[in-house]
Amino acid sequence: MNGSSVRLSVCGVVHRYDSLPVLDGIDLVAEAGRVLVLIGPSGCGKSTLLGIMGGLIAPTAGTVRMAGHVAPDCLNPLTPVFQDFALLPWRSVAGNVSLVLEGRLPRRERAARVAEVLALTGLSEFARAWPKQLSGGMRQRVGIARALAVRPACLLMDEPLSALDAQTRALLLDEFAGLIERAGTTTVYVTHNLQEAVRLGHRVAVLSRRPGRVRDVMEIDRPIGGRDVSDLGLLAIERQLWEMIRGDAAAAEREPIHA
Repeated sequence: MNGSSVRLSVCGVVHRYDSLPVLDGIDLVAEAGRVLVLIGPSGCGKSTLLGIMGGLIAPTAGTVRMAGHVAPDCLNPLTPVFQDFALLPWRSVAGNVSLVLEGRLPRRERAARVAEVLALTGLSEFARAWPKQLSGGMRQRVGIARALAVRPACLLMDEPLSALDAQTRALLLDEFAGLIERAGTTTVYVTHNLQEAVRLGHRVAVLSRRPGRVRDVMEIDRPIGGRDVSDLGLLAIERQLWEMIRGDAAAAEREPIHA
């Protein structure tokens, strides 16, 4: 589907909110067409780093560089997907997806692109449905379809499944993995859920407690589409990741909240 192939490089990124250090000396690479997952304890700066990678937050120091090919039909190279579905209740599923294309593409091309991403996300038969008629999982699929409609060079996903109940999240996880693989888009994915991390990531970057630093980067060298969360190899990786973050996670829970 995607004609873009970009690589994001984070070099020496430091960030502070006033006097509060959040990130310290981050060096990371999101490879073209691959999924980089960011995990770590609460408050370690995962979402801040994602915002910096997407150009939404200016770092205190350091740089983010994008290299590679951005296809001519890409309307938004760096496209965020948040945990809030943010659908307009007075627009249908197709209308919500079309919103990001209006004023940018002719009507016929816009309709074709909407139909394409609805088919990709399994939403074709719900094109005329209203958001209130959809489950939480289906509404998040609409959010993903809307992001894919601009044919991004890189998806920046901030805990997109965390607002869902455990059962819906488990059901959607396999569908989500297939969707990311079919789209072939460079993806940076923030999550607290280690099962999501090992199911979706080609590389998993573990951040320390604040100020966030890269503790380790774990490679998972197997196709996303062939993974099963009950696989003993993946379960072993999940345990390794937990051992890396458990001490920091416990310490982070005892820290005061900074306004």
